[in-house]
Amino acid sequence: MGTDQSNSAITDGFRYLLILSRPRFWLYLAGPVVVGVAAAATTVPDLFLPVGFALFGYFLLPANILLYGVNDIFDADIDTENPKKTEREARWQGGPVVTASVVASGLLAVPLFAIAGSVAWPWIAGFLLLAVGYSAPPARFKTTPPLDSLSNGLYILPGIAAYAAVAGTQPPAMAVVGAWLWTMGMHTFSAIPDIDPDRRAGIRTTATWLGKRRTYGYVAACWLAAAVAFGFVDPRLGVLMAVYPVFVAWVATSSVAVDRAYWWFPALNTVVGTLFTLGLLWVIVPPTEVLP
Repeated sequence: MGTDQSNSAITDGFRYLLILSRPRFWLYLAGPVVVGVAAAATTVPDLFLPVGFALFGYFLLPANILLYGVNDIFDADIDTENPKKTEREARWQGGPVVTASVVASGLLAVPLFAIAGSVAWPWIAGFLLLAVGYSAPPARFKTTPPLDSLSNGLYILPGIAAYAAVAGTQPPAMAVVGAWLWTMGMHTFSAIPDIDPDRRAGIRTTATWLGKRRTYGYVAACWLAAAVAFGFVDPRLGVLMAVYPVFVAWVATSSVAVDRAYWWFPALNTVVGTLFTLGLLWVIVPPTEVLP
């Protein structure tokens, strides 16, 4: 009986960590690694370097446990006002094992510094600092508009690290600017459904500060600027990224509830990310070489 209970507790613990890590959003961190590798690669073997797999593996699960675990630890009290925690996620359950798992997920990034090389160190370190500082005091960027939006550049740092590790140099500056602006829009759009719960809990965000209507405008401006920045890198990328300001304009002017549109957003990102990556891969291996 004791063994069965122990096994059940372990299984429940793993299940909770998976829920805590937000599987629906895993590709928000791991996806940029794929894009970064594809952008940096000049030959097919570059696509399969061990460093790319190491970065993808870390940012697929451990990094998400770290990011969302720290968030849930320091938001445990205020999340009682957020229905999303019951409907789509899980409330913080606490306990030394779960807390240790969150800390261990951060420590698992240490080997990446040896694997990726010094050219990628600033981006890996930047991710760790922002992942913790976003939710944890004393920084707690998430409660200081507009730092909550600006600090969400952390989501593209895995991709920049992957590019740097594979290419041995830094990516184009305008690509970094465009990607950072995109994450700012992504973060603030995702905060719109939380405006009322956050206000009741006394949490200040860019969305609660601006209000719903002006937040739509802010998100559209971020995404439009991102499309322009990517356009300087490659006009085709600018056209592809223009789908985002169109998307938010549609949500803002349609009868679709933003709470519902928020859960469609990962699907949109998957489609755009796939097209983005395919375009990069076709530079390495043109379709004419693989199609009959």
